[in-house]
Amino acid sequence: MVQCEMCGAETSSPKTIKVEGAKLDVCSNCTDFGTEVKTQSSTSSTSTKYSTGSSGSGSSGGSSSSSAGRSTGSSGSRRRSDMFDDMDELAPDYDDRIRRAREKKGLSQSDLANELNEKASLIRKLERGDTLPSDNVQSKLERFLDVSLTGSAGTDEDTEWEGGSASGSYTLGDVVKRKD
Repeated sequence: MVQCEMCGAETSSPKTIKVEGAKLDVCSNCTDFGTEVKTQSSTSSTSTKYSTGSSGSGSSGGSSSSSAGRSTGSSGSRRRSDMFDDMDELAPDYDDRIRRAREKKGLSQSDLANELNEKASLIRKLERGDTLPSDNVQSKLERFLDVSLTGSAGTDEDTEWEGGSASGSYTLGDVVKRKD
């Protein structure tokens, strides 16, 4: 007798189902909670469980996709792009850029807040650097003040790493910033 992995009931003939990507051996009462996975036989499924060939239908699909992910990473120097590649980084001095552009237009913080239909406290926090602007507020600021809040202002974090020791290698002391 096998125990159902869903409800814990003892069953003599468990069925394999897939629930949100996980394969479970369940009793006949719990089969409605997922989609049934067809297996040829218990010995066959264990022998092809980790194969990368196309002979097994359900279990080899997961393995081949993971091995394909590994082979694309090692076959070339191309990295898979993700959603963060398309995003612009907020400039480290965004707070100064907002303040300078506001002062250049001769506006107070509350005047700017009224123009943007935002709270004056938000403008104060942005200019102090206490909070990051949301995408909506950032686009309003850039449009109204005619300033870019993305990119670097010459002090990019990557330029910090150009120095280093004379041998060209870095030690922990080159990287760490002490708080004492």
